[in-house]
Amino acid sequence: MKTRGIAAIGVATTMLTAGVLGIAARAQAPARGTSVDPANFSAPEQNPYFPLEPGTVSIYRGTEDRDRLHERLTVTDRTKVIEGVTTTVIHDVLFANGILAEKTKDWYATDSAGTVWYFGEATATYDKDGNVVSTEGSWEAGVHGAVAGVIMPADPKPTNAYRQEFWRGHAEDQAWIVQRTAKVDVPYGTLDQVVRSFEWARLEPRVVSVKLYAPGLGIVKEQDLTGGTESLELVDVRSV
Repeated sequence: MKTRGIAAIGVATTMLTAGVLGIAARAQAPARGTSVDPANFSAPEQNPYFPLEPGTVSIYRGTEDRDRLHERLTVTDRTKVIEGVTTTVIHDVLFANGILAEKTKDWYATDSAGTVWYFGEATATYDKDGNVVSTEGSWEAGVHGAVAGVIMPADPKPTNAYRQEFWRGHAEDQAWIVQRTAKVDVPYGTLDQVVRSFEWARLEPRVVSVKLYAPGLGIVKEQDLTGGTESLELVDVRSV
C-alpha cells in the first residue's frame, strides 16, 4: 500500500463516509412487521459468494488496535426454524490475544433464487475471566419487530444496496456492493472474481468497513476503513 499524507487520508475517508451515507438512503428498508414467505425457500440454490456447506470451518487472523485476533467460523449441520424458514446455524468464535472474546450463533438461509438471508444472531461477549458481559446485538427475525435481511444477493452487482439486518435501534447493518471482479491476496491464497462491498451500521454511521467475498469461500477479508481498526483475513479452510 502506498503511503499518503495524513491530510490526504482524512479527505479520502471523509468522502468515502459521505458517499456511503448517501447510498444508505437507497438501501431497501423492510417495513415494520414484514415477514418472509417460506415458500420462497423450498428449493435453496447455493450462492457461491456465501456458501452454507455444513462441516466447513473457516479460520481468520487479524488485529484490532494492539490485540491479535483469531476467528473460527463453522457451518454446522444444525438448523433453526424462524418464521417458517429452516435456517442454517453458523458458530462464530472470536479470540483476542488467545482469550475468548465473543461467541455468536448466526442464522442464515438461501432462497430458491440463490439470495442468502440473515435471520438473526445470538451473541455474547466475554471478559478476560470468561464471564459473559453483554448480549447486545442479539436479535431474531419476527421477534420485537425485527426483520430478516439480505447478506448476499443471488447475482451481486455494483450499486446493489440492501439491509443485512433490521431491528430498529439494535441491529441496522447495511451493505453496498462496489465491485465484482476484484483480485485479492490473503494468507489462504490469491483469489479472483471477488465481490467487494462497503458495510456499515446506521447506529454507527462513521464506522465503514470493506468486505471481500470469494467464490466458493465466502468472506475472505474484512477491514475497517473509517472509525475503527479491525482487520481480518482468511488463513485456512477445513472440513469437519
